[in-house]
Amino acid sequence: MHLTSCKQRSSDNSNLRSLNTDTARVPAALTDFAPYSNNPVFSGTATDTWDQKIRERGFILREDGIYYMWYTGYKGDESSEKHLGLATSTDGLSWTRYKDNPVFDSGWVEDMTVIKHEGTYYMFAEGRGDTAHLMTSVDKVKWERKGPLDIRKCSGEPIGKGAFGTPAIWYEEGVWYIFYERDDLGIWLATSTDMKVWTNKQDDPVIKMGPEIYDQFAVAMDQVIKYNGKYYGYYHASEFKDWHEWTSCMAISEDLIHWTKYEGNPIMREDKSSPILVHDGEKYLLYTMHPEVCVHFPKK
Repeated sequence: MHLTSCKQRSSDNSNLRSLNTDTARVPAALTDFAPYSNNPVFSGTATDTWDQKIRERGFILREDGIYYMWYTGYKGDESSEKHLGLATSTDGLSWTRYKDNPVFDSGWVEDMTVIKHEGTYYMFAEGRGDTAHLMTSVDKVKWERKGPLDIRKCSGEPIGKGAFGTPAIWYEEGVWYIFYERDDLGIWLATSTDMKVWTNKQDDPVIKMGPEIYDQFAVAMDQVIKYNGKYYGYYHASEFKDWHEWTSCMAISEDLIHWTKYEGNPIMREDKSSPILVHDGEKYLLYTMHPEVCVHFPKK
């Protein structure tokens, strides 16, 4: 994929204009969902366990007919240490917790994305202080922590101090793309060819808050998929200054840099956020991962 320079990207809005007239033609299979009657399909135990509560974005990967869900569990208030759990399912509806959970309890893990590449599973997740870090596994169960991500500005200088979390990953043609937020005040994009140093594609957010009401106070990317040659980014957003309620939204791109928000946003309301699409072999299911796991089926 040919990508222009930072300077060129900041001034080129041509594909934004072309996409603005195309959002009405987004496939219903990607936006039009109805909730499962027996939601939620997964939640905290509400008992005296390490995963008494679950938090924010987990991630689901379907492989060889089995659904694997990594999730964040904790006990007590939201400042408590958060660990990584695993649950599996054969139908995406009934879930069984892994018998030796948590699968990683040597540090804070939340808001994870998992991608398999050349036999290794790469988990990009938040650590304490909303700091994105990398973990790896060869069996989906035992994880090794590789450390925080090194994200740089276009100039090569480190990004400013502060949060850089909710990492969402895309890989294509030898390039790794990471979408990250800074205090949920915008979505930035950086790339890497070695996962050691990541460089911003532009030093401004590729998706900003507002001016729409539904995302005027917070945005954070959850997942990117590619469908019929276009990229669809699913993100959670809030229209409230105190973030007391979140919704699920979507944006469209032709190059991963210029994004147009879907005219039908939010695609999921009622405090259903942190959206993840999972293909069941025939169709996409939409899972919302916060504050509990719910599944939504396509209406058509």
